[in-house]
Amino acid sequence: MTHSFHSTILREYDIRGIVGETLFAEDARAIGRAFGTRVRRNGGSVVCVGWDGRLSSPEMAEAVTKGLVEAGCSVRSIGRGPTPMLYYAAKARDADGGIMITGSHNPPNHNGFKMVLAGRPFFGPDIQGLGAMASAGDFESGAGHVVEDRVFDEYVARLAQDYDGARDLKVVWDCGNGATGEVLAELVKRLPGTHRVLYGEIDGRFPNHHPDPTEPHNLVALQDTVLAEGAHLGIAFDGDGDRIGVVDGEGRILWGDQILVILAEDLLKTLPGATIIADVKASKVFFDEVARLGGKPVMGRTGHSLIKTQMAEIKAPLAGEMSGHIFFADRYYGFDDALYAAVRLLGIVARWDRETLAHRRDRLPHMVNTPEMRFDCPDTRKFAVVAEVKARLEAAGATFNAIDGVRVDTADGWWLLRASNTQAVLVARCEAASAHGLKQLRLALEAQLAASGVTPPV
Repeated sequence: MTHSFHSTILREYDIRGIVGETLFAEDARAIGRAFGTRVRRNGGSVVCVGWDGRLSSPEMAEAVTKGLVEAGCSVRSIGRGPTPMLYYAAKARDADGGIMITGSHNPPNHNGFKMVLAGRPFFGPDIQGLGAMASAGDFESGAGHVVEDRVFDEYVARLAQDYDGARDLKVVWDCGNGATGEVLAELVKRLPGTHRVLYGEIDGRFPNHHPDPTEPHNLVALQDTVLAEGAHLGIAFDGDGDRIGVVDGEGRILWGDQILVILAEDLLKTLPGATIIADVKASKVFFDEVARLGGKPVMGRTGHSLIKTQMAEIKAPLAGEMSGHIFFADRYYGFDDALYAAVRLLGIVARWDRETLAHRRDRLPHMVNTPEMRFDCPDTRKFAVVAEVKARLEAAGATFNAIDGVRVDTADGWWLLRASNTQAVLVARCEAASAHGLKQLRLALEAQLAASGVTPPV
């Protein structure tokens, strides 16, 4: 048996495609058999499988499971839920691997697969290796089997276990009809205070709004409800529950790096001097605040698999990305779990005597920044453009960090240019202390793009 995948679906951090166009059930079966082969050759045999609420996910899960069984694996089927529930099951059961069927925050007709192997993220060359294995038909064979292992109640209890608030809060939650709905319904029963859940019914058509909390228009219903009900804060999740969005009691959005500062401030009280990672897109405010609080801020590459790997390598207890992935290795397992991050955040806010989340947000230094700017650049050209910019910066003696693209520091602030690992785009961002400074940074960025023959973003 050999199998070829569509050229677009094997990506840097996961496998993802359009159902019925670039991704089919037979692809899922081949993924299961190839991944099962990797597990077997790695000395293991037990693989946990879970799936989100997309309409195509049950079929994809059945096909993945069939492939795993054909490779001789023992499959623990954990059922429908968020991606971190699959990560939890793999940890709690000491499984040799795990596959989550999820399209994350992509449109309803998309789906995909996130994987872990031997407790570590499975990405990059590992994913490309599955394609080579399938193309060659280089599969193990065996007679595996399937058992149901519903970890749902256990996972909910584990989430609630670390809540440590001291007063009741009024909280609004927005599941966006994504995979967190059923878990959250049980979780809020275990948390004190008053809880209002929006769009908690799992519906893979996402009829109310798209489940991506990094897009402000997806948070409007949450903001309106927080204000209407006088809630202390609101929390939103993406489609598979590994990314969080937060609004304060005044309905204002807190971005990923702002959430991370608040979590870091609390963690550093019990782990003074701890190393805390943020990705290269994070504000200078994060790095300055963590240092001011006595921690060691570290800049990491963007990408949840890369952050998790770096966390394990340097033993950081906390990390996060601008996209809302938050990773706790303090009292937890080091993977991105937005439900767990929410529990920890609520505990912090509920221990403040005289401060609200809005007050804490206002105490953060104010910066002026662009949104994340993404613009088309061919895969064959995007990394070359970044390399050309880096060479010119080096020749000019500029101050920059090249851990992930180039992040350039100037008297006005900083600007970033990096190539996306998953799309044919370049990504840019600028941040300054003033509007004038931001304009100067934009001009510098645009000059570098123009020098490489790239039309700057509008």
